[in-house]
Formats: sequence, structure tokens, C-alpha cells
Amino acid sequence: MALSAPAASPPEPAGRKPLSGPEKVAALLLAMGKPLASRLLKHFDQEELRHVTRSIADLGVVPMPQLEDMIEDFAGQFAHGTGLMISANDAENLLSGILSPEEIAEIMSDVTGNSNESIWQRLSGVSENLFASYLVKEHPQTAALILSKVTPACAAKVMAQLPRDLRNELMRRMVGIALVMEPVMRILESTLQDDLLVNVSRNNRAVHNSRMADIINKMEREQMEDVLQSLAEVRPKAAETLRGLLFTFDDIIKLQPRARMILFDQVPTERVVLALKGTDPAFRDAILSTLSTRSRRMVEGELANAGPAAHRDVVKARRSIAELALEMSERGEIELNSADDDDDVV
Repeated sequence: MALSAPAASPPEPAGRKPLSGPEKVAALLLAMGKPLASRLLKHFDQEELRHVTRSIADLGVVPMPQLEDMIEDFAGQFAHGTGLMISANDAENLLSGILSPEEIAEIMSDVTGNSNESIWQRLSGVSENLFASYLVKEHPQTAALILSKVTPACAAKVMAQLPRDLRNELMRRMVGIALVMEPVMRILESTLQDDLLVNVSRNNRAVHNSRMADIINKMEREQMEDVLQSLAEVRPKAAETLRGLLFTFDDIIKLQPRARMILFDQVPTERVVLALKGTDPAFRDAILSTLSTRSRRMVEGELANAGPAAHRDVVKARRSIAELALEMSERGEIELNSADDDDDVV
């Protein structure tokens, strides 16, 4: 969507500030009101939104005669009303409901010149343990500068996590810290954005995905497939990511023989018997081959002589074994993905 003014626009009367293309678009959007403006803004790309938002923030007062002339130029007719007194708050309000809060914050911080304040506020919300681990790897002068920019509460929490000698050294450096040139600060802010804020966001997403996968893992097999199929219809990438994190009893066949042996060493014989009821011969043989000779004889005997079991008991036994595999994997005792699958892990 082009933001430049039409070539045929008439000259502005003497004493009236001429408006650029983006400024005219900004004034018109605000004049038409949020509902209609919102429908139009959805067709703007990110760079155009930045131009318009900056224009809204800087526009100030648009006299009614100038507004009428502009509307006449663009549309030919418009309802009479008062002029516009415009501020940065109007710009932020206009974007609400169209962009996410994060996107609005990024645009507004860029427009109003508060991007440096914004990043230090966001950094102040990073976990003190993560922040401290990051700072101990930095030069003390850099670490002191960073701590001098975040909120006092954040700096105090982070310093409490640092070794005593480093904490005291950083405080000495912070007391005597000098003014840092703007280009250097921009480089530092960009680095921190990538190293802490972006990585924290990714880590939070990974933790969230893991929790969602854990929830799905505890569902019945039919419910699990139904939930994933429903999710795939609206968020296919999310469904694919979660499916890759799932581990069910059926996936035990994919474990390396040694991992299966370590796993089933921790499973009571009666639970193995229940879990193997109704499995196909190939799957059953793969599991039995990893058991000790004594355990295998006991399981084979029980399977041959015992009667049928309740479906819910079989499902419960299988789920408990799958959950045990996940717990052992988290502790580093077994590897869920075989060497052949390593290339597929993202």
C-alpha cells in the first residue's frame, strides 16, 4: 500500500504546514475512527506501519480546513467535524487489536525513541540465575555497565547470585562507570537482545512445548490422536513439534536394545505382563529379548497361562512404562532417540 501523496495534490495555503504522504494517511486514519481504520491497517506491511505510526506521533494539530482539503483530495466528500489533536497515545491505541502487544511495543519504542529504555526494562525481567550465568562470562566492565542500566531490583537480585569477589568488583566499577558513546550502547543492546531476550523466549517456548507434550502423553491413545489432528488443522507446525516430543509405549520398540534393557530392569514383572497383553508378536519378541533369562521365562509363562485383563489396566501399565522412559531420559539414564533418528531431531 503506497504512502506517498498524490501527484495532483493542490498547494497548501500560506502559513499552513504541508503534510507528507504518510502524514496524510495518518490523519485520515485517525479521522475515520478505529473500526474502519483497523480494517485498512491490516493491509499495511511492517515498514508502512512504522511510517504511519511515526507520522501519527509527530503530527500534532491538523486544522479542520486542512483536513477537509485533504479529504476532498482523497475521497471527494467527507463529514464535517473538528480538527485533530494527535499524540503518540493515539498511535498506540490505533494499532491495538491489529498487532500483538510485542509488535506494538517495538514500533512505539522505535517511534518515540525509547527503544533503549524498552530493552533494559525487558532485560530486568530475565531470571536472575540466567542473568548471573551470562554476566560471569563477560568482562567485568561490560557486566558492570549492564547492571548499571537494568532496574535496581534486578541488579540486586543478579548480584546476589554472583561470587563475592566478582560482586564487589562489579560494584566498584559501577560506582565509577563513565558515559558510554551511543554507537557502543546500541551494539551492546543488540547483543543482549540476541543473547538473552531471544534465547529466553526460545527457552520459554521449548519449556511450554514440553509441558504440552507431557499433557498429551498422559491422554488415551485415541484422545491423543484426536487432539493432535484437531491442532494440525489450525496450527500444523505446532502439531508437528508436539508430535516429535511425544513418547508412548509403542515407541519403546525404537529404543536401542541396551536402553530397553535398562528401562525394563526397573519395571515389575507383573506390569510387563499387563503391558504386553494384546501386542503383536514382533513387538512382544523385541521386548522379551531385552529381559533377563529369568524375567523372560516368568513373563512368557504369565502371558501363556493368565486370562484376559481389563483394558484400563493394560493402558495404565503401558502408560506407566512410557512415563518411566521419559523420566529416565530426563535424568540422562537412557536415550530415547536411536542413532538413526539423531538427524531428525530439531
